[in-house]
Amino acid sequence: MAASSFKRLTCKSLQEFLRSFPPTVLDNLYNHPASCLAVFRDLPELSRHYVVRILFIEQAVAQAVVQQWSTVSQEEQKRAISALVDLRVWYEQPLPGGMAGWLLNPIFRRNLHSALLGGGTPWLGNAELTVDKYAKDIPFLDKYALERWECVLHFMAGSTEGSDGVNKDITDVLIHSNLMKLDDGEPCITSEGFQFLLMDTSSQVWFFLTHYLDIVQTRGTDVVECLSFLFQLSFSTLGKDYCTEGMSESQLKFLQHLREFGLVYQRKRKSHRYYPTCLAVNIIAGLSKDTDKGKTVPRSGGFIVVETNYRVYAYTDSPLQVALLGLFCEMLYRFPNMVVANLSRFSVRGALSRGITAEQILHFLRSHAHPEMLKNNPVLPPTISDQVKLWELERDRFKFNDGVLYNQFLSQADFEKLRNYAQELGVLVWEKSDRRVLIVTKAGHDDVKRFWKRQRAGSS
Repeated sequence: MAASSFKRLTCKSLQEFLRSFPPTVLDNLYNHPASCLAVFRDLPELSRHYVVRILFIEQAVAQAVVQQWSTVSQEEQKRAISALVDLRVWYEQPLPGGMAGWLLNPIFRRNLHSALLGGGTPWLGNAELTVDKYAKDIPFLDKYALERWECVLHFMAGSTEGSDGVNKDITDVLIHSNLMKLDDGEPCITSEGFQFLLMDTSSQVWFFLTHYLDIVQTRGTDVVECLSFLFQLSFSTLGKDYCTEGMSESQLKFLQHLREFGLVYQRKRKSHRYYPTCLAVNIIAGLSKDTDKGKTVPRSGGFIVVETNYRVYAYTDSPLQVALLGLFCEMLYRFPNMVVANLSRFSVRGALSRGITAEQILHFLRSHAHPEMLKNNPVLPPTISDQVKLWELERDRFKFNDGVLYNQFLSQADFEKLRNYAQELGVLVWEKSDRRVLIVTKAGHDDVKRFWKRQRAGSS
């Protein structure tokens, strides 16, 4: 049986995200050295080479000269130049003789100087802090960050364990990003959300934050201040405390949201001291250009064994992993370090009804397969793979479309007149002449309704 395909959830790179901003916003963003350094690190290697070559040149450089600085293909040169132009790192400026030239953005140049050579004010404030009698070490911050972030993942997976810290702001982001949807007023996971749960943590956090920033822009928050602060956090020292003095209202509000997401630790909401966690420090480093942003990787070592009798054994004590398994399996027994579940038609169809595909279920089982199962070829028993796909095909036998029912016609002539008009428009879905009933598409309903009103007005 041919494997079905599904659309992979992709995480925007930093370049893709910043390209959506107008030039004035980018210039404002480049007013801080941390932003310039973050953008510089994310550029393609050839783009970085060009920037370094002209970093200390304050006038335009001929484009013909720049092209001679590398021996790579024309296609690679175009990609490097396009990245610099799209992010307004440099822009075209003619030379005195009329030749085309490239000029490095003066704002970007000045602040990248500061980032690479030192100098200037501290990036995260320069207020002196007293010794913290509640100081937190790195292991505590790592544990705190993981617990806070897993609250979001537990909530998405429908687990009641560990999801107490999820508030309306987090729910809004999950729905805005289509990771969850409202079903009878209650949020439930989507197909994209299931893929999201399989991503590595850095990609998850960045994906979540890009959609969070989309939302805060619509609410009047200064996205430049939020982004510049996020970049500053990414270059902070893990385990060191920083002061909130001098931060704007937008940044202080953003700090509270980062606290909820687990990117910073703050003992009290009004405390003037905060600690960046590994989620904030690693967020930009985790978005490597050489990493497939849409690739899903297992969160931990393989722990799942699937047998040909549809029994699933999961050697884990993680409530999150158990909740993920419960999205498409019937849970039978739970022990301290293992759960026993069953793949059934009912459980799989329940997952399919929430938008999870058969290929996603099989991908999850393969990605988390126990080392003993990895010795098999194929990893999953063919009977399991085929049956899960058959259950999906069984559900896909019917296709549902919205429509509008017309009935209770006073005469056969009226019915036929309306039916013929709907046929001419191409919006007739179904009709039964002897019972004077027809269905038109929802899109064609307004036209058919107007036609019927005109006919009734003309006959009266």
